[in-house]
Amino acid sequence: MAKNIVIIGGVALGSKAACRFKRLEPEANVILVDQDEIISYGGCGIPFYVSGDVSDISELRTTSFHMVRDEKFFRDVKGFEVRTATRAVKVDREKKTVLVEYKDGTTEELPYDKLVFGTGSRPRNLGIKGQELGNIHAVANLHDAEKIKSLIVKGEVENAVIVGAGFIGLEMAEALTDMWGIETKVVEFCDQIMPGFVSKGLAEMATHHMTGQGVEFFLSESVQEFTGEDGVVKEVRTDKRTLEADLVIMAVGIQPRSELAKDAGLEVGPMGGIVVNERMETSDPDIYAGGDCAEVLHLITGKTAFFPLGSLANREGRVIGTNMAGGNATLEGAVGSFVVRLFESSLAGGGLTLERARKEGYDAVSVQMCQLDRAHFYPEKDLMFLELVVEQGTRRVLGIQGFGSSGDAMVGRINSVAGMLKFKPTVDDISNLELAYSPPFASAMDVVNALGNVADNFLNQLFEGIDAEKFQEYWKDKANEGLFFLDCRALPDAKPFMEKYPEHWHSIPQDELKRRIDEVPRDKKIVLICNTGVRSFEAQLNLRELGIGDNVSVQGGMALVKKWGMDI
Repeated sequence: MAKNIVIIGGVALGSKAACRFKRLEPEANVILVDQDEIISYGGCGIPFYVSGDVSDISELRTTSFHMVRDEKFFRDVKGFEVRTATRAVKVDREKKTVLVEYKDGTTEELPYDKLVFGTGSRPRNLGIKGQELGNIHAVANLHDAEKIKSLIVKGEVENAVIVGAGFIGLEMAEALTDMWGIETKVVEFCDQIMPGFVSKGLAEMATHHMTGQGVEFFLSESVQEFTGEDGVVKEVRTDKRTLEADLVIMAVGIQPRSELAKDAGLEVGPMGGIVVNERMETSDPDIYAGGDCAEVLHLITGKTAFFPLGSLANREGRVIGTNMAGGNATLEGAVGSFVVRLFESSLAGGGLTLERARKEGYDAVSVQMCQLDRAHFYPEKDLMFLELVVEQGTRRVLGIQGFGSSGDAMVGRINSVAGMLKFKPTVDDISNLELAYSPPFASAMDVVNALGNVADNFLNQLFEGIDAEKFQEYWKDKANEGLFFLDCRALPDAKPFMEKYPEHWHSIPQDELKRRIDEVPRDKKIVLICNTGVRSFEAQLNLRELGIGDNVSVQGGMALVKKWGMDI
């Protein structure tokens, strides 16, 4: 007898699971229900539709061969039934039925042999006074996208306020500023953008970069109230100021839609997502779940985690489809790899940040560095800034994050490490990782290998570095007679700073340091700096060899300090 499969939710996971299953069991009966009238779209593409990078919203619903993924497509091409504007009301696990309600109010019980929850997520509701006013939108679906784009195209938006500086908030900030020239302000409750995903140092670089593109940031602020006229928002009041707003984008995170599963008695995790095993089975082996409504295993911490990522949902959907057909596919979990474009630059990462690693109980440290993403002699190149989080003692790599202007090059480096994290790689694995090389694409000693080497030097106590924030702290205290700032670059590079700060900025090129060692005081802390940190590291070794051990090297050098936005 042919199986009956019911799938609740049809954006990413649901449609993928259905398509995979029907390829394996074409004779089975599959019904996919979704409460919306639009299904199977690329929600992650919404900011790029708003920006104009994607010209037609229908492109977010098409296949690579330009067919719109609607009810007719799934019926005629994929062989299963889709019922839109249909809400799943109740799951009866004993009877193995799903009660659904149609648009006209009628109901029906759908029998199932296997059931899939792909119910997704909903925007987090902060309950802010005035949030019901017009022109306040989340970025949750294509309806939101069309409303936002319509307001912009009609010329009704001059001032926009984005609440939240995560993925969607930053992508929408770029979309509104870059293409449309809208005065855009971002309010973030935390003291940095992308909290929990990158270090404060990398966040500072990205903030400085976006500020230069016209986006204004208000960090460590909370929105208290929205006020308006004639039912439309006009102002956003925070705990520190009032901002004009014709449009407000709420980008404060999402929550799993797991209520239906919970009501059916399925296990729900600490973050509100449905708990699943490696086969994507819930606590009921005849019911599967995945995508934004489910929690999976964090492959570093070993705890459940919530990763609302379209790429993960598609992989999970394939696993579910295979297993419903009698297969034994597994998805061990995830490390949360991500990338976000910020104008011509990008932030990317995978695994744990230093702050998160320490909260999880790891004796963790991080190292930072910058290096050209291609051979130094190749005409087209740019600096890439990377940070590696490692556990002392075991030398295990726990995470990697980066910021740079070559998006594809950045993603390639992050992916090369992120894909290894579940295997518990050590610093030595990163140092010796085999990567493709040719001058138009990389250096002979790739930036990833060099990052591993920096971590190795740090763990072996060959290198003592400070980040830009610590350098700024020292520089503010430059009148302290116990500090000595030493520029290890060639004299022409150091001279402007010597002229600007004659009492505090000193120059000895690294290749002259040994023969000019008498110019270096032995009773002060030496703060070494060069362009990227390479020569200051060599200078650090020279000083130690000659008996001057109280010195630190600025990781990433002047390149990092400038990218960080420090005024020096």
